[in-house]
Amino acid sequence: MNGIHYVDVGEGPVSLFVHGVGTSSYLWRHVIDAFRGERRCVAIDLPLHGGSAPRDDLSIPAMAEAVEELCDGLGLAEVDLVANDTGGAVAQVFAVRHRERLRTLTLTNCDVHTNTPPEAFRSTVELAARGELAALTAAVLERPELLARTAFGEGYERIGDPAELVDAYLRPILDKPGGGRALERMLTAIDAKHLVAIEPQLTVLSVPTLVVWGTGDVFFDVRWARWLRDTIPGVKEVVEIEGGRLFFPDERAGELVPHLRRFWGRP
Repeated sequence: MNGIHYVDVGEGPVSLFVHGVGTSSYLWRHVIDAFRGERRCVAIDLPLHGGSAPRDDLSIPAMAEAVEELCDGLGLAEVDLVANDTGGAVAQVFAVRHRERLRTLTLTNCDVHTNTPPEAFRSTVELAARGELAALTAAVLERPELLARTAFGEGYERIGDPAELVDAYLRPILDKPGGGRALERMLTAIDAKHLVAIEPQLTVLSVPTLVVWGTGDVFFDVRWARWLRDTIPGVKEVVEIEGGRLFFPDERAGELVPHLRRFWGRP
């Protein structure tokens, strides 16, 4: 699978989890712990993230191809796909390309249509474009308390152990040869054109879809959850997590799990 790392635990129907830029499969650990006794849970580390190797192409469509490679490599014919952040953009591209692989789709706070990258994240992307982000990120490795001053500080309601998140999310990226520069390349490759291009396919996407959205997210306002509802005919429900921020699937996994269990239990 060409350098793709993943978590694979449990047995039963397959749930496939996709994280976003700057995190890893670690984001889903609490959700996976809740389901590992009743499902097979697979969580990918997207290229460059976690244990996965970097690639030349780190665009959203290329990330979707990595998810396809994982499915092919593991023989995953039908999955319940769950995604967050940039992983939600990846999941949308994957969904319109591979409707036949999806039993269901669940999107949590994520890039949608023209909100890619979101306005509140543009200053970080601009740092990447100027080649200044890698050095600033490296400083956080030495002083994890600085994590709260980055986009992660906006993505979590409270960061209890910044060193834990630095070790799980940022260190695996920067420890790779050229990882800092690859991170900058990846951020500058995120482009709304890739999601705008698939809007016609989304309007006919009939796969049963659940949208679960934290209402306290500065990056992805809840109006984008409603855009998904109004665009994708397969959307069955929009669930709002009051005050939840971007990374609520990690921080408030206990509130996401019941909605997933209920949704997956539908015929």
